[in-house]
Amino acid sequence: MKIHEYQGKEIFRQFGVTVPIGYPAFSIDEAVEMYDEIPGDLAVVKAQIHAGGRGKGGGVKLAHSETDVRNYAREMLGMNLVTHQTGPDGKQVQRLLIEAGVDIARELYAGIVLDRGRSEYVFMVSTEGGVEIEKVAQETPDKIIKEWINPGLGLRTYQARQLAFALGLTGKQVKEAVKIFMALWQVFTARDCSLIEINPLVVTSDDQVMALDAKLNFDDNALFRHAEIRDLRDISEEDQAEAKAAKFSLNYIKLDGNVGCMVNGAGLAMATMDIIKINGGEPANFLDVGGVANAATVANGFRLIIDDPNVQAILVNIFGGIVRCDRVANGIIKALTEIEVDLPVIIRLEGTNARKAAQLLEEAPLKFIVADSLQDAAAKAVAAAQGGVL
Repeated sequence: MKIHEYQGKEIFRQFGVTVPIGYPAFSIDEAVEMYDEIPGDLAVVKAQIHAGGRGKGGGVKLAHSETDVRNYAREMLGMNLVTHQTGPDGKQVQRLLIEAGVDIARELYAGIVLDRGRSEYVFMVSTEGGVEIEKVAQETPDKIIKEWINPGLGLRTYQARQLAFALGLTGKQVKEAVKIFMALWQVFTARDCSLIEINPLVVTSDDQVMALDAKLNFDDNALFRHAEIRDLRDISEEDQAEAKAAKFSLNYIKLDGNVGCMVNGAGLAMATMDIIKINGGEPANFLDVGGVANAATVANGFRLIIDDPNVQAILVNIFGGIVRCDRVANGIIKALTEIEVDLPVIIRLEGTNARKAAQLLEEAPLKFIVADSLQDAAAKAVAAAQGGVL
């Protein structure tokens, strides 16, 4: 789960991370009101969407007066902001952050993420703040300094100091950076984050270190114990199909292909997408219906798939281990009698009671295409999606 920058900065404040004074605004008039609340004349008007690169897309402006704030707010609110992270469709700006301007001496980068290869967390810093970290990693990887964190020990103070020294900080700057780094680790663990990123982390002209940005992602599996984080969710920023799937307790990710997939188990779902590609097709989604695959689950899965106008065929690939294949077959039959699916449906069921399931599907008064194997199912699904005769 992602949140907006202004929400992330409020969490940072709670843990002692220094951030500029700023307030969210949801209208032009409110933007002007918030400008009056910040100290000084210089303000930054920042579009709030769940994507980076906002400045290059026109979503970050420096304002020197109330008139500037009003004009920029008028330009940004409702605009379709396109960045390298939104894709060509962009995202509509529905809220702003009005923030006090800062006299920046240096721009740095700081971030924490899980290194799955080492089963440890990694705290990364770089002197190349304000630049996409992916670009830094590709062009000048030596400028990314890393400290790995043992989950049982946590971030140690000496590690935070080493990170500060690696950034070339001195004197008061080191002390402030160490304080911020330790606080970021507290945020990460206390709120079950999957990612924290500050780009840029800045040093001001008076040697103050502060977070000029705040990107926080949270582990969805831990949200049950963080009601205060769940309340920050902005559904309008999420893919609507994925948000709908979450309500149905389905694991769904929309892709760009035309073969819809319904599978039980994440590993099998990945294998199904692979074999579709091997057969010359493109999967339209990742959809894991889990170990239940009953009529309601299957029906909701079909609804998600057919809502995608790109889908030309549907491949149902179920392995009957926890759930019996005949129960899945009955679920499919019931689901397709309740909702209209005007697309070729290719079904491959394997595992417990697979033969009984195949018989049920053959006898059902519905137009299924029953496959003999996963390869056969993928080939038939790709051919159907491409308009071939089966």
